Amino acid sequence: MPAAQMLSVEELVERARALAEAGPRQLLGIAGAPGAGKSTLAQRIVAEVGPSARLVPMDGFHLAQVELHRLGRTGRKGAADTFDANGFVSLLRRLHRLEPTSVYAPAFRRDLEEPIAGAIEVPPEVRLVVTEGNYLLLTETPWDEVRSLLHEAWFLDLDAELRVRRLTARHEAYGRTPAEARAWALGSDETNATLVAGTAGRADLVVRLADGLPG
Repeated sequence: MPAAQMLSVEELVERARALAEAGPRQLLGIAGAPGAGKSTLAQRIVAEVGPSARLVPMDGFHLAQVELHRLGRTGRKGAADTFDANGFVSLLRRLHRLEPTSVYAPAFRRDLEEPIAGAIEVPPEVRLVVTEGNYLLLTETPWDEVRSLLHEAWFLDLDAELRVRRLTARHEAYGRTPAEARAWALGSDETNATLVAGTAGRADLVVRLADGLPG
């Protein structure tokens, strides 16, 4: 992995603001391993930039539970092939070309463990779209097209031990036992983390947060 820069959240917010002012609409992608803090950082950036920014997470393209069951992939939900990658790429294309009417994106509800269609409106006046997810920088088709649609891509790095602790706590919060939560964090999540770590070199910026974020 390329050497990470230590930057504060505020420095990243300012970089995102500058990006938003660089053109009619800019797409910023925040990649990283499970538990690195991508969602929290993306939410913070969008909140700080204000109404001209919108968060469109990759997680909205999780396959539904019934489809994961049909495919036999429920035991590794979160892997790259448990997402509708083509659907995600198609949405990014529409957001990139700045259509004259609102574009609607799906959202993922962790309490339901299901994606919800049409949950996020991106009106034409939005100038910064922030997307975050594990697989934004993969080179496998069709994920490989994502990078070309992002005006800027960041890779968020985090100490592995802290990342596993965060993931374990997250899984417990959503109903797994402590043993189940740790097994998932060290199993499926860690497999995905290893894959994602190899994509950091495709980012414009590899960053570790100097001031941290809440898990």
